Amino acid sequence: MQTALQAAREAASCGEVPVGAVVLASDGSVLAVARNHVEGAYDASAHAELLAMREAAMRLQSPRLTDCTLVVTLEPCPMCAAAIVHFRIGRVVFGAYDPKGGGVEHGPRIFERPSCLHRPEVIGGVCEREASEMLKAFFRRLRVASQKSLPDA
Repeated sequence: MQTALQAAREAASCGEVPVGAVVLASDGSVLAVARNHVEGAYDASAHAELLAMREAAMRLQSPRLTDCTLVVTLEPCPMCAAAIVHFRIGRVVFGAYDPKGGGVEHGPRIFERPSCLHRPEVIGGVCEREASEMLKAFFRRLRVASQKSLPDA
């Protein structure tokens, strides 16, 4: 999780929502590390999880990551949760819960749907405080910056 948190810090420093992800092989070695890149890539699908899973699949030369673990600083959104299903990730470990935008423990709970093709093991709340504080601080800075840019009435 520390590697994912470092990737999240890098995302924040680039003006991206601070989310980082790591894909680990079954032996614990790192296959891929990614951070959110939505703003920089002008790509709404450039979430850390998707980028990390794509890179890991390329390294393994396989579209299935069954024996792999995805470690991410924020509960995956519905889009990423659906991709996790299709990549067949074996385990998902995440930091902060996302009551508004999550797709695993909140919202549509993708892995619990009857039509779900694959159900990974899920472990939430790992380094939750640190991941959550990073996100809160990022959005607090955005709100302050947007208040400063408003014209005086």
